[in-house]
Amino acid sequence: MTDIRSRRSALLVPATATALAAARSEPADALILDLADSLPPADKEAGRIRLAASLAEGGFAAAELVVRVNGLDTPWGEADLAAVAGAGPDAVLVPRVEEPEDLAGIGSRLRRLHAPERVRLWASLDTPLGILAAEAVASAVRDVDARLACLVVDAGALAREGRLPHGAPEAGPLLAWLATALAAARAHDLDVLLDPADRLEIGRARGLGFDGAVVTAPAGARRAESAFAPDPEALAAARALVAAFDAPEGRGQAGIAHLGRTVLRREADEARRLVALADAVASRPGGRT
Repeated sequence: MTDIRSRRSALLVPATATALAAARSEPADALILDLADSLPPADKEAGRIRLAASLAEGGFAAAELVVRVNGLDTPWGEADLAAVAGAGPDAVLVPRVEEPEDLAGIGSRLRRLHAPERVRLWASLDTPLGILAAEAVASAVRDVDARLACLVVDAGALAREGRLPHGAPEAGPLLAWLATALAAARAHDLDVLLDPADRLEIGRARGLGFDGAVVTAPAGARRAESAFAPDPEALAAARALVAAFDAPEGRGQAGIAHLGRTVLRREADEARRLVALADAVASRPGGRT
């Protein structure tokens, strides 16, 4: 089982002085500190300096800190990576990922810049080409250079890039594109978050099977944490199943009799994941240094 982290809510925070200060006490599961779309070109360099200073100061309440950098095909991407390498956040959100080599290249750059090994990459699938390559991108989790830990599907960007009409996602191919990304994430045991961007409600994102949502306001973070919280009844059943497999008579067995039916170990493995996720939520520290 891969490392389990709670990523129900990922709050997007512009790298402005006011937003960074306000986000310091925000208890979202993750903060995405944004050097990209949230900053105009004239403020890119100053924003980078502010963000690096904030990370060095520490004291954020969120469990995971992610920096969204500008693409390497922009004038700011390389300097963003250098700043990130020195600041050492938990992860870097890479925009417009369209092939696994995009991740391996950035991972190699981070290594040359002496970024800590613990710094992971989140891959943003925000173009039709990225969706077509979703399985190949997700398979990069096996490449140590790629550092891949999570996928983020930007529904708003996909709608724009795909020239989709406004309205319900069922009216066009967006739903199929989201399902493609979700299948790729599940095939490679990755978390996958949805950026609703006014295209889908948070509850709808949970119903589709995503692990969490990218939001733009603290109120949205609270809604996401509620929507993506483990169901109490499902959690109780999962704990009971795990306990049954961990009992002496269940250890090492491919399947056991449980509540009147035969349960295979793969079901117990999924139950164990749910329990681990709930425990990760329950044991989240109140702050970080």
